[in-house]
Amino acid sequence: MTTLILYNGPIYTLDPALPVAQALAVRDGRVVALGTERQVQEIVAIAGGTHELIDLAGRAVVPGLTDAHVHITWQGFTRREANLAGVATLEMALEMVAQRDARLPQVAWLRGSGWDHVLWGGRWPTRDDLDRVCLHRPVILLRKDGHSAWVNRRALELAGITAATPDPAGGQIMRDNDGEPTGILVDTAMDLVRAVEPRLSEQDRLGALQAAFDEALSYGITSIHVPPGTDPADASTTLRDLQTMRQRGWLSVRCLVYMAQPDLDAAIALGLRSGFGDAWLRLGGLKLFADGSLGSQSAEMLRPYEGTSSTGLAMMPPEVLEATIRRANAHGISVAVHAIGDAANRKVLDAIERALHDRQAQPEAFPSLALPNRIEHVQVLHPADIPRLGQLGIIASMQPIHCTSDITAASQLWGGERCRSAYAWRSVQASGATLAFGSDAPVETMNPWSGIHAAVTRQRPDGTPVDGWYAEQCLTVEEALRAYCYGPAVASAETAVKGTLTPGKLADLVVLTGDPLQCRADELGAITAAMTLVDGQVVFERSSSGG
Repeated sequence: MTTLILYNGPIYTLDPALPVAQALAVRDGRVVALGTERQVQEIVAIAGGTHELIDLAGRAVVPGLTDAHVHITWQGFTRREANLAGVATLEMALEMVAQRDARLPQVAWLRGSGWDHVLWGGRWPTRDDLDRVCLHRPVILLRKDGHSAWVNRRALELAGITAATPDPAGGQIMRDNDGEPTGILVDTAMDLVRAVEPRLSEQDRLGALQAAFDEALSYGITSIHVPPGTDPADASTTLRDLQTMRQRGWLSVRCLVYMAQPDLDAAIALGLRSGFGDAWLRLGGLKLFADGSLGSQSAEMLRPYEGTSSTGLAMMPPEVLEATIRRANAHGISVAVHAIGDAANRKVLDAIERALHDRQAQPEAFPSLALPNRIEHVQVLHPADIPRLGQLGIIASMQPIHCTSDITAASQLWGGERCRSAYAWRSVQASGATLAFGSDAPVETMNPWSGIHAAVTRQRPDGTPVDGWYAEQCLTVEEALRAYCYGPAVASAETAVKGTLTPGKLADLVVLTGDPLQCRADELGAITAAMTLVDGQVVFERSSSGG
């Protein structure tokens, strides 16, 4: 049996018992030795067999990172669709749509995502804008947060959306002064168009997944947590596709997958519980939506958005939210609840607290939860609610890149007082809650090193604001790394095999192009993977030219 030895570079284990090692040995998919080069060589010699050496040449090693919130199929498709991320003007976006239209078959829908009307001076785009460049083909373009869709007249016609169409529960059809749909559909209103949108083939979906896995490995991501998006149909499809890849031996990244609310009854009937699966593919639990998003102004707030009378949208009535969480937990299924606004977060905290109280009062009626409950995003909290995260043992699944991406929108829409407790990583961590960091890709970049830079500096990539945005919430580099490595392992109940580099744990690790604990903070975003190992096998190696 061959043993792989990595030596001659700092190995940051994230294990307090041995924070830094000089060498590491891997055999049969597990870490078998850590310590000085001599100590590791002696252990390997005793075990016998052949060995292979990797000279780190001073490069740093950390545990494999986990993206604790990534829409993995959607991420893969962004490479094939109109990608409007970061496009600075409406006219530039329309030109890209026109170019995409010219390349598509006549009968195809034009899909895309990534647009941000905040960059366009806050002006919402309309169906008339799209009709100028694409009149006869249906177009659906998701806003960067995935909580609004921009569609043209043809898509509205196919969906039967007119001035007489009522807003669905948990959604909004934006309308002009005459009551006509403008072409912007918010949250559940998007489902009206999705109902008539052709479904993608299995071949297309598997290809998108493989592209996304390859990208993840290039950053040093070895595990992912996959929530369903705002389209409930994508949850069961993604789980089915990942099972297909597992059966064919194509999974190169370990996956924890969450189901959507419509799947709860079937899961209970089958007796499925959180944690079901193996080391490559496991069931996380139930994903729910409490509200919308900041950019779409549908995050539910305790007070109106600045300069408006709107407090956003509740995606579920509080009594339904509470009953659903209680029912899931009562059947051994943990919940992951999307909550961005302070009102939504309070409602989720209240619901989880009541479910916990019921569990304590009637332990015989509740099986133990293999995985903890979690809140996804936790973007803004009332200060009084921050301690409750730790008190209730809730995982704070947060995406640090949202903070720096949202500085302008959050400042304008929430105002300074509320922003002091927005993206409040240090305060949440101080409450005793576990931070599990991710990307929300393709809403933001999947690159975790961009997220680590944001967590440590609270600055955009260009270094603004100079002193960091509410810098008292910054984390140290080690704390940010733990939130990408150990925190997600707590969330998936896998600390026995993941999260730190310790003998006996899975040999999922990454050799880096730079040293995150020695470089300047402004250099963190430039770090990436030089080599990624999963199950002790090299699954990605960056060429000398950087590819």
